[in-house]
Amino acid sequence: MGQRKLKILISLLYYVPHRTGLTIHVQRVAEELARRGHEVTVLTARHKLSLPRDDEMYNGVRVVRLWAPPIPISRGLLMPAFPWAALGLMLQHDVVWVNTPMLETALVRLLADISGRKVIVTHHGDLILPDGLANRVIRNTMFAMYRFLAQGAARLVAYSQDYADHSYYLRPFMDKVTPNYPPIHMPPPDAERVKHLRAEWSKDGSPIIGFSGRFVQEKRPDLLIRALEIVNQTYPNVRVVFCGEYDIAYEDTWERHQSLVNQHRDQLVFLGLKDDMQFMADFYAACDVLALTSDSECFALVQVEAMLSGTPVVMTDTPGGRVPVSVTGMGKLSKAGDWRSVGEALVEVIRHRDQYVKPRSVIESVFSFQQTVDVYERLFAEHARR
Repeated sequence: MGQRKLKILISLLYYVPHRTGLTIHVQRVAEELARRGHEVTVLTARHKLSLPRDDEMYNGVRVVRLWAPPIPISRGLLMPAFPWAALGLMLQHDVVWVNTPMLETALVRLLADISGRKVIVTHHGDLILPDGLANRVIRNTMFAMYRFLAQGAARLVAYSQDYADHSYYLRPFMDKVTPNYPPIHMPPPDAERVKHLRAEWSKDGSPIIGFSGRFVQEKRPDLLIRALEIVNQTYPNVRVVFCGEYDIAYEDTWERHQSLVNQHRDQLVFLGLKDDMQFMADFYAACDVLALTSDSECFALVQVEAMLSGTPVVMTDTPGGRVPVSVTGMGKLSKAGDWRSVGEALVEVIRHRDQYVKPRSVIESVFSFQQTVDVYERLFAEHARR
């Protein structure tokens, strides 16, 4: 874009090798900015003792990991050294990019004011936790700290205008919001590997439903399993393949739904976490349809990943989450929280699959990786220290 080279500091709780939509989002933008010649530093928690201490270079990005004592706060971690580490790094950089939710949001605002640096915030989703007094306190505290940060931020980036319009985090600051689709790219599927996976998961050639994500309450994997009652009426030997972590330390969703899992065990396959993007492309392509049954979802990168791999999607009709299906037509929306609606949508897409599949070029034109990074680069340049 012909812009001057910037020094960009990125702050978030988890970074590679931790794998969620948030970390993938940040990693892709950070590495592309570094490829474009910018100096990029990530400040994050050393969430595993096996990770390098302090600094390392990872695909052109400097990663500074801070010690985090093994005292988890719901999904968060404490970083005792964050205040002086963040201030020191802010003074060395031109602009700060913060990714929420994270515990240190209010502190970032204070340190940015002290250092005279502008903050760009990407909001990766309103904090939603299981019911309970402790989680209510955490949720309200996190929102208060976010609100303090947002009041002083230069810009707030939302995954889509649809999500921003319905986000209790973003609605009070709509004058600062810039919608920007997440950065998404996928390798083409390997046809031979796809054929092998289909034969492994469905020996009789029955349809395969994919699920990509953690087995947690907000993703509602139980709805997909219950939806088999509907799908089995048309496709009695259908298989559901779950790709992602399922025994999560901070939730008991896996344990609570064991009776449901065992009831349909013969139709379920659990792969665990996979971090190889070629495998993911082959996984999506091996499925007849990808199902996402979340109660809330700001976007879900896996929808577009599946579409780029040639697989249509059934997604619950939730703000932000419905955007990929709505703007491409490559799939069908179901009612949130309604397993019967999920089942009916799955049967419809499997039965008329050809009507929902769109060329890869069409999906790439809607969700352009380079355009997404261009927007970030422009925002950082506009608010960088002169």
